[in-house]
Amino acid sequence: MLTSFACLLVRNGRNASVLSARFPRPQTQRTVLSPWVCQSSTAPSDTTVCQSASKPTNPPLHPAEQENFESLSAGLSSRISFKKSHPDIRDQQHEEEQPERVHRRLPRRNTAYWYFLQCKKLIRENKLEEALELFSSNMLQGEQLQPEEYNYTVLIGGCGRAGNIKKAFKLYNDMKKRGLEASDATYTSLFNACAESASHTTGLQQALKLEEELRRKNYPLSTITYHALLKTHAVTNHLQACLHIVREMLQNKHMVTQETLHYLLMGCFKDKANGFRMALQVWRQMLQSGILPDTKNYNLLLRTARDCGFGDPALASEVLLNTPCQIRAKRNVTSRSQGGIDIDLLERQLSIQPGPQSEGQQDATRGEKELNNSEDSTLALVPVSPSEPTSPNVLDLFEGRISTIVSLSAVHKPSDRLALIGGAEGVLGNMAAKGVSPDLKTLTLLVDMMESGYSSLQVLLKVAKQHRVKLDVAFFNSAIYRAAKASDADGSKSVLSVMRQRNVGVNVQTFGCLALGCEREKEGLQLLNDMEAAGFRPNVHVFSALIGRAARRLDYVYLKTILKTMAEKKVWPNEAIIRQLEFVAQYPPGYDKYKSRNNYLVHVDGFRGYYQEWLKRMPAQSSDGEQEDSEAAGLETQAGEELSEAQRNQRAAARRFQTRNHNKERNNALALQQHSQSL
Repeated sequence: MLTSFACLLVRNGRNASVLSARFPRPQTQRTVLSPWVCQSSTAPSDTTVCQSASKPTNPPLHPAEQENFESLSAGLSSRISFKKSHPDIRDQQHEEEQPERVHRRLPRRNTAYWYFLQCKKLIRENKLEEALELFSSNMLQGEQLQPEEYNYTVLIGGCGRAGNIKKAFKLYNDMKKRGLEASDATYTSLFNACAESASHTTGLQQALKLEEELRRKNYPLSTITYHALLKTHAVTNHLQACLHIVREMLQNKHMVTQETLHYLLMGCFKDKANGFRMALQVWRQMLQSGILPDTKNYNLLLRTARDCGFGDPALASEVLLNTPCQIRAKRNVTSRSQGGIDIDLLERQLSIQPGPQSEGQQDATRGEKELNNSEDSTLALVPVSPSEPTSPNVLDLFEGRISTIVSLSAVHKPSDRLALIGGAEGVLGNMAAKGVSPDLKTLTLLVDMMESGYSSLQVLLKVAKQHRVKLDVAFFNSAIYRAAKASDADGSKSVLSVMRQRNVGVNVQTFGCLALGCEREKEGLQLLNDMEAAGFRPNVHVFSALIGRAARRLDYVYLKTILKTMAEKKVWPNEAIIRQLEFVAQYPPGYDKYKSRNNYLVHVDGFRGYYQEWLKRMPAQSSDGEQEDSEAAGLETQAGEELSEAQRNQRAAARRFQTRNHNKERNNALALQQHSQSL
């Protein structure tokens, strides 16, 4: 009975004191019940059997002892139910007593490849400094990750494109200290950093050291790495070094492509006197090798035609017009089968210099003449027929489209060199025959060399429309420059009207090109007013163009007006302006103003006095208004400190020229004194 009662008590959760009051105990036994012991039985129903350690026949308790018993069982009798609960609920009563535990989650550890992707993204957005900071601070110092080769390569590539050669090689040295092996992409980026460096001397030195290091390691370079090395020598070295790299490429079984010859043409650009003739020799070798030029090759050829000379016409005629068409055709077929160029022949031809030929040059010329004589006699050079144009196209001659040319005349201007390769229409037709489309740079180079005029501009506008080339303000500025240099005011106005039709806005360079055509004082002042109306401030280049046109006509009234406007607008002169003004302020050579009087030279004296006063106002001044005569003192006024570095340099140039002018005046005074004493 007691066993059933205890089990009922546990299952129903009733108060023990209430249930015990319903069932009175015998008064004969005074034994206190021991705690319940619950044992799990092995019955199939898995019921819990509770047994009491006390005897069922206990005498009744005294009322005082009964209260004591009830107090002992208060903990059990206070619980209403015995349901299962979550461990968090059971431990809830201990939370106030125990201190709160703070579980800090460790930061997520990024991988080296994740940092590679982030740095690559920042470099594409032109955020090189942020990429370097992410690599050094977050990856190396913050998470202390071990970088991989590609982490350094992507940063070296970004430094190379930015021309930061010092940081690029610092990363490379750090990479070697960590025991990482550089890849072809790493060496390509390093050579590209040498090519893009602002200091060509530093870039060449670093490139030669890296090239020597690779030779000691016997590291085989890839074609892309060879092209980066070739670009470095083309920019910082000379053409002979480029030819040496091409020969090494051929020895290592690398194919010569359009990009290879692109860097050879870039190497020709280094020689300002004979660069155009060398570029034509490389172009002929390219066609003989069966390599079709691309847009970049045409752009470099046009660039050498614009900025480089042709050299000795007799030497150019001997070198360029010495190979008949059929011989070139046979060499073309042979080169196509071999897939390379005759680098030895090209080097011998490029090394020919005007004057007495060396033994090697005589052998090369003798070999070419023997090769020409071995062919049919009908291939000999013949005079140009009257039906042929007076300006032969050398590019068509290289391809065998026209008859041979006897000689080449002297060319001096860029337009003459452009006419030698067929002019703008001839170049564009040659490109169309090879399936090459011109780009914006091609059209800009053509407009730089073409004769000024609305008809020439219309030809380029038609080509731009045909090839869907969007023309920018630089293209139209070049057209305005050509028209202004030729004193073609109508041509400049026509270019401006085309710009308005195409909704192309003007910039400061546009007004600088227009200033070259301002012959009169009225035109110059109107240009300055138009600049202010357009929201532009005249800079030193605009005033230099105006001073050049006024000095060309020796209009001293115009010059005084320009100098006065410069002082009013606080545009400080640079060295070019001071040189122009010094030339205008000089007396004619051999003139003695004390023997004869010239009314024209009276204006020179008036300008010289105004020029001296102008120089005193324009350079940096002290707080008391007195001019600083000592440049070595290094004292800068408060107004000078507020100026930019370029303006301070301009003022320093003015002070240097003023000191030189004082020396000239002192020498003239001494000469005058000696002359008076001799009389």
